[in-house]
Amino acid sequence: MDVARAAGVSTATVSRVLNGHSTVAPDLQARVKEIAEALGYTPHAAARALASQRSKTIGAVIPSLENQNFALGVFALQKRIGEAGYTLLLACSYYDQEDELRQVRALIADGIAGLMLVGRSHTPALYELLEKEQVPFVNGWTVDHAHPYVGFDNVAVGRRLAEYLLDLGHVHFAMITQMTQHSDRAADRIVGVRAALQSRGLELRHEHVIEMPHRIIEGQMAMKALMQGPVRPTAIICGTDLLAIGALAEAREAGIDVPGELSIAGINDVEFSSFTTPPLTTMRLAADEIGARSADYLLARIEGRPISSQNIVPTDLIVRGTTGRPQGK
Repeated sequence: MDVARAAGVSTATVSRVLNGHSTVAPDLQARVKEIAEALGYTPHAAARALASQRSKTIGAVIPSLENQNFALGVFALQKRIGEAGYTLLLACSYYDQEDELRQVRALIADGIAGLMLVGRSHTPALYELLEKEQVPFVNGWTVDHAHPYVGFDNVAVGRRLAEYLLDLGHVHFAMITQMTQHSDRAADRIVGVRAALQSRGLELRHEHVIEMPHRIIEGQMAMKALMQGPVRPTAIICGTDLLAIGALAEAREAGIDVPGELSIAGINDVEFSSFTTPPLTTMRLAADEIGARSADYLLARIEGRPISSQNIVPTDLIVRGTTGRPQGK
């Protein structure tokens, strides 16, 4: 075994350490674990599962349960795999790629038969681990031409919202978006908005793009900053409905008429978006479809059935009361 050779110990010692036995000295345990991690070795509970024909668990690693979109997707995933006799093992990465890798290693050690991830931006080590362990996986909520995916065309989502607002007559745009460092979905939507504006000879000013964590209060803060700038936008596209609801709350606090002076749009169409005042214009993203189709893909791969590895889930523009023509149009 590579780990045993590198550590200068027997395979029996490595086995005792990786299986949690306390008969090995603490310093030696630490050394063996460090070498095992460096070599990408996973205590292979999956091998034990193969001895009993097949593991009956499927894993999912999502950034956070605070995002209702992810929670709905996971619920649909669990329901579909449950109907097929599988159990879900869930972990959260909190937008930390190294933590995500640790979570995936732990899930593989528990013998998962398949795995759902969020987005396409993962460490190369994670993709190498999944290939080495031959674990079927799917990237959700995104389009990924290099790996299996079930997701939204987020570039098209941004473009569609921008084109709708452009057709209303808006020329001064801003965006309040999630942190693009952590979200390829957010980055893709910015690309889509910029493309739509450029096609009309317009641009999205650098100072009109504010990245914030996914919370209502952050949307309020970003909205306040945008309205204090020298050039005030007349249309704001928010990366999520929560950010949009925060922007809407700040507009009301500042006495800005929505949609008379300012149009605000979100993305997701969470349940309470239709109950804001005025109701929120948004892009509907069917997160339950992501979960259900991801389950279908993983089950097919596990069972050796043919299935497409590229699956785009449709999105819809939901026009409500927070958007309208700019003043004077």
